[in-house]
Amino acid sequence: MPSLMPPELSDTVRTLADLVYAGESFEAVADTLCRAAVELVDGCDHASLMLRRRGRAVTVAASDGVAATCDDLEREVGEGPCLDALDEDAPHQHFCADLPEGCGWPRLAQRVLAETPVRGMAGFRLRDDGAKVGALNVFSDTPDQLTEHSLHQATLLTAFASVVLVAMDRGQEASTLRQGLESNREIGKAVGLLMAMHDLDQEAAFAMLARVSQEMNLKLVEVAARVVRTHRPGG
Repeated sequence: MPSLMPPELSDTVRTLADLVYAGESFEAVADTLCRAAVELVDGCDHASLMLRRRGRAVTVAASDGVAATCDDLEREVGEGPCLDALDEDAPHQHFCADLPEGCGWPRLAQRVLAETPVRGMAGFRLRDDGAKVGALNVFSDTPDQLTEHSLHQATLLTAFASVVLVAMDRGQEASTLRQGLESNREIGKAVGLLMAMHDLDQEAAFAMLARVSQEMNLKLVEVAARVVRTHRPGG
């Protein structure tokens, strides 16, 4: 059976939890997330985090000036994968692996190619109870380095991080945030198991988990814990 969660991602989840529990600021946790994206997502050279605040998309963290510049350009021209992740209903992720070959955001591509080394980009939305509240944005300096595997890595990272970032923005207690992050991590493990057992993609596996949760009238994390517990050795 394939690994349920890459060890590096598990380490990042623990690091985020430790930062929250130690009383670190929202900014410190957001910066850690952006650095983690560069380290963990294949092909990612720069990363940023946008949140919607008072109706505006605001960059709250960036791995470097290149990522911050790309966010500024998106807001200036009014189009791009990060804004789409915040504003459009589907799909969940918005990306262009090769900007020189053309993409759905021609004005942005022209500016990015002229003013930055970035040649590929993607945006992954953060949700809070179904509402689109932000986006993790990843950028590559080499065409076609953001692959399907890269998108999967970024999707998982976004799912785990969204629990902490949204809750911290609301000012929730550290113990609650840590518990929420661990719960989200358990859901990720269960989704991985279902993907392996039933040959499903991530979206279908999550839908299966949600359906069972509804049918059994149990919280999603409780169903996830049962799935993981049942499929442990000796479970």
